[in-house]
Amino acid sequence: MKIIKNQMLRLLSVSLVLTLVFPTFAGALSVTELLNARDTQTVTRADFIRGAVKASGLLLPENGVVPYDSVPDALLPYVRAAQLRSALKVFAAEGRALNFQKTLRRGEAASILQALVQAVPAGSSNTAAKAFTDVTTDTDRSLVSLLLERSWLKPESPTLFGLRRTIRGKEARLLLGRAFHITTPEDTGSETMSSPVIRVKVLRAISTQPAPKSDLLESVWNALRRSYLYQDRLDPTKAGDKAIEGLVNSLGDPYTSYMPKSKNEDFKLQMKGEVEGIGATVEMTGGILTIVSPLRGSPAEKAGLKPKDQILSVDGKVLQGMTLDDAVHNVRGPKGSTALLKIRRGGTEFEVSVSRDQVSIPEVEILEDRNVTVVKILQFWDTTDTKFRAAMAEVQSKNPRGIILDLRNNPGGLLHAAGVVVATFLPKGSTYVSIMETDATSTEVTEDEPVIKSSVPMVVLVNKGSASASEIVAGALQDSKRAKVVGETTYGKGTVQQVMQFPDGSSLKFTIAEWRTPSGRKIDKLGVTPDMVISNEGGTTKDLQMEKAIEMFR
Repeated sequence: MKIIKNQMLRLLSVSLVLTLVFPTFAGALSVTELLNARDTQTVTRADFIRGAVKASGLLLPENGVVPYDSVPDALLPYVRAAQLRSALKVFAAEGRALNFQKTLRRGEAASILQALVQAVPAGSSNTAAKAFTDVTTDTDRSLVSLLLERSWLKPESPTLFGLRRTIRGKEARLLLGRAFHITTPEDTGSETMSSPVIRVKVLRAISTQPAPKSDLLESVWNALRRSYLYQDRLDPTKAGDKAIEGLVNSLGDPYTSYMPKSKNEDFKLQMKGEVEGIGATVEMTGGILTIVSPLRGSPAEKAGLKPKDQILSVDGKVLQGMTLDDAVHNVRGPKGSTALLKIRRGGTEFEVSVSRDQVSIPEVEILEDRNVTVVKILQFWDTTDTKFRAAMAEVQSKNPRGIILDLRNNPGGLLHAAGVVVATFLPKGSTYVSIMETDATSTEVTEDEPVIKSSVPMVVLVNKGSASASEIVAGALQDSKRAKVVGETTYGKGTVQQVMQFPDGSSLKFTIAEWRTPSGRKIDKLGVTPDMVISNEGGTTKDLQMEKAIEMFR
């Protein structure tokens, strides 16, 4: 596998996927304007009710009593309108204490929409509804019949519909779009929650101001087309790409870059794990290509490369001054070829040959070491997101004496996968990260009950290669005092990137937020400091960090 440009960029570093643009319908609001929530973000009752009422076109009553306490003033008109259609009867059991800021479930969202559009199931899917083990009442069966008939929502599995699962931004927008016949480019018939990119149409209408010096740029281009001597050198695509690259590079942000079509194809391949190279995640630090973490079992690890190593040149070609994409392109190469890298480690420079290969990236390994369960997470990706809790439930069934969560050299991945890991150990509703965007600060909380009992002691192992989502997990477990953190100060990757895919095959990756631990600790460029600092460097062949962790359970 080639050098992977900071694994945290898979699903936007720590997976903040924002939907920016939807085509509008019949002069009304777009789905994004109706419900502006990140793809993987949980949706509150208040936000969904507001969006659903807007989409319905119902008049907003200025007066009227509602049977609930503490309704925010801004939400009152929407609650009154929903009440007129009996759209909130799904919450009847909560009485006046209805909490509008509580996260919404799939079945609740569907019930609200059923009432607003006054939809009645034909009954043709009633038999199919009985096949789901979580559809237990006549009300549930009627609702699921409607959802199946109108294709509003799809079941999670052949035996589980998922009425009681929390609904997230992307799925909620799809549901709104289908209920009110709003076409969105997002609606492909799939409720997959882990789309790594967003796709937008390039529309002049979405720009709030013209591009800088756009008139001058157009004048220069037209002058060149009219009078430039070497007309064969005028390549509109290349010229446009370079102009955009110049704009993006002027920001001086190593995590923000424009990728023309050819580079973007490579980027999409690396997210699928289908590329070849030396097998390390990297970033550009101070204009120098720097290793975040060598991947487990990769050529880079076998060659002895370490986190924070700086790659100065490859095969004699100096990389300093290149963009991140260009530097990566030079280090990458076909399986079987050799890269001669000039490395700077501390104040020492040396050369090392690395044989490129295709590298597969596992996610989770569980083993026993002296009666202690060691859970090694190598990255936070789809497997961690969907299978980690089940694996840990099996661990709990064996009554472990202790758990070591090994996050060393884990460069990150999905934000939601990090939340799944934290939720395995902390009480439901625990805050595990704060997200600071340009105009808002939000928090992410765990959505499931813990799998591992609180009585099971824990140690988290980290090092300089633990970055992004790894730091989120370590910071959350440390802040909550659920685990002791042992090892080295982590990498310090505390920003979040978003990827936009354009119709011509190019893409833009740019920084949209900074995250902090639940207690508000800044991580970017600082990292997570362990409770017990131990280094494995110094010539020893022993894993001193692991030895210390196991010793703590004696």
